[in-house]
Amino acid sequence: MKILVGMSGGVDSSVTALLLKQQGHEVIGATMAIWGDRGVKNQLADKLPKRHGACFGPDEKEDIEGARKIAKEIGIPFYVFDCAEQYEKIVLDNFKNEYLSGHTPNPCIWCNSLIKFGVLPELAKANGIDFDKFATGHYARIEQNGDRFILKRGINPKKDQSYFLYRLKQEQLSKIYLPLGDKTKEEIRDIAKEFGLSVAEKPDSQDFYYGDYNELLGVEEKEGNIVNIDGKVLGTHKGIWNYTIGQRKGVGVSSTEPLYVLELRKDTNEVVIGPKDKTMKDTLRASDLNWIIEPTQKVLTNIQAKIRSTQQPTGVEATIEGDNLIVKFDDMQKSIAIGQSVVLYDGDLVLGGGIITEVM
Repeated sequence: MKILVGMSGGVDSSVTALLLKQQGHEVIGATMAIWGDRGVKNQLADKLPKRHGACFGPDEKEDIEGARKIAKEIGIPFYVFDCAEQYEKIVLDNFKNEYLSGHTPNPCIWCNSLIKFGVLPELAKANGIDFDKFATGHYARIEQNGDRFILKRGINPKKDQSYFLYRLKQEQLSKIYLPLGDKTKEEIRDIAKEFGLSVAEKPDSQDFYYGDYNELLGVEEKEGNIVNIDGKVLGTHKGIWNYTIGQRKGVGVSSTEPLYVLELRKDTNEVVIGPKDKTMKDTLRASDLNWIIEPTQKVLTNIQAKIRSTQQPTGVEATIEGDNLIVKFDDMQKSIAIGQSVVLYDGDLVLGGGIITEVM
């Protein structure tokens, strides 16, 4: 096959390109440039430090040149496509709107479904690059089941990245190839070392952005009250967007017991804090659903769910109510955050998921 590989300059995508080349495929490397030269990003470029372990920053040229170097080592053509405008409109605008609303967005989910597996291959096609499949270094598996494509967890639970891919559509899944889904990170680094790739020991990316989120939000301070669950004022803050659900450190209120952020109220500009037991909930509502396996009944039992990428799937019952999904966990969950995603699983199979809109 002729395969376009999304290369980030990291070890996973580099080994993906290497393995596909060894298998006899015609491989083409492609990297997306997302930092751009406009607006807030242009103002930040001179003052931000060099980043470590993030995929969005003013020094992305280093990663692009790293990917170009790897492509040369492997012996494949390499292209760079400017996705900055689409990234700003799709990922950064959502990030800003959600944070300013007191929510906790997950930009990596939007980037994967709409930019990395959307805009990037589309731009390649538009620029005359013909290919049969688009491959990346994600640790997940795609299989065909009848006339439908299914998404499965990677075999290594600690590295599984299926959570970030639940919003992919059938058309996308039919054209995606994920050769690392049945491998471990250790195997990938060993392969990189064996073939002398210069990224064999390069650390993984840990976040989408390494700086202060205020630098991306570009808003002025907005002072408000920090209150307890009874409404008693305990202190003040300079913007609800400076806090995340479940946060303990840096809350700004002294107490004889640890206090956690429980709620961010945009309408009253309040940060609600309380003891650890108040962070525990077992039910949520989600909307903006995407199904990889279409449900055949309104109540889904004997399934599992994740509310964050690093969590192992845990038992739930899910009820479909129109365009909404009510998910009740078997056990209490800590710090369920509005704006994050809940992803449903049946063992290794990804069923689908949605954006959390309410915690109950």
